[in-house]
Amino acid sequence: MVAHALLVIIWHVLATGKPYDALGKDYFSRRADPERETRRLVQKLEALGHTVTLEAAA
Repeated sequence: MVAHALLVIIWHVLATGKPYDALGKDYFSRRADPERETRRLVQKLEALGHTVTLEAAA
């Protein structure tokens, strides 16, 4: 997986001529929609046989 990511980065740098710019370690968490992620995780738990009850944090 790391090798594939490196190859994709190298290809983009060579194809565009632009230097590599790191997106940051929190790139994916900044893009995440909290409501969508909540629904996904609840569905995953229910698929595993758990009953899920959510309460808003104080």
